[in-house]
Amino acid sequence: MLRIGLFLATNFAIMLLISIIFQVLGLEGILAENGVDLDLSALLVLSGVIGFGGSIISLLMSKWLAKRSMGVQIIETPKNQTEQWLLDIVKQQSQQAGIGMPEVGIFDSPSPNAFATGANKNKALVAVSSGLLQQMTRDEAEAVVGHEITHVSNGDMITLTLIQGVVNTFVIFFSRILGHFIDRVIFKNERGFGIGYYVGSIVGQIVFSLLANIIVAWFSRRREFKADAGGAALAGRSKMINALHRLQQAHDPQPLPNEMAAFGISGAGLKELFSTHPPLEVRIKALESGM
Repeated sequence: MLRIGLFLATNFAIMLLISIIFQVLGLEGILAENGVDLDLSALLVLSGVIGFGGSIISLLMSKWLAKRSMGVQIIETPKNQTEQWLLDIVKQQSQQAGIGMPEVGIFDSPSPNAFATGANKNKALVAVSSGLLQQMTRDEAEAVVGHEITHVSNGDMITLTLIQGVVNTFVIFFSRILGHFIDRVIFKNERGFGIGYYVGSIVGQIVFSLLANIIVAWFSRRREFKADAGGAALAGRSKMINALHRLQQAHDPQPLPNEMAAFGISGAGLKELFSTHPPLEVRIKALESGM
């Protein structure tokens, strides 16, 4: 599991920072009419600025953050046959998918995994773990690369940005309404913004963000099936199925950090509604049935 988790964590941090800056500068004062009522239209516009701002900034920073957080070593000049093979297969599949050649890298992890990220499908990053290269056959690794190339060619990160921007907007919108309600009704504050507003808004933002992540996780699960199908088309259905079986056989797989938990090939970690990946057995059945 990889990219969406990092995207979500960065998104939330940036969204919270922008929100705090707006409050410190007093820009949220436009949301109170006569010190009592909310201007819902102005609130929605402000929420959109904060929500989409965090999402877009996260997208633009995605490659840099992925490299730093995962310690990705970019292959500039291949040091061995394995690195040369990896570059060749990424180049071949990128051409098949009709996208520009991504940067290619390796990150140190004993677990078999991989991810792709980037704001531009023609300037993306594809990285695989050292464990994947050690534990998988080249046919299986080829299918994994195809899975990641499909994420890039399908523009999944852009689509995620739009979805995240929308849910961020409503997280901010409803958390501010909650804060306003607590401030006016419970704390009986009649003018301006009191402690109830700020505490209620922050708590609401955390709670609503958790609920919003269910929507993003659902989207991620749907995209995984399409990425598997794309990997099968680029490398071969049997190779993709074998790669997923290999992931099932991994002993004591180490979950990737939460901040990198979703656009990888393996979805260990989050469960049920918050899971970014469908169970491997479900993904295998989908490929076997030709979905």
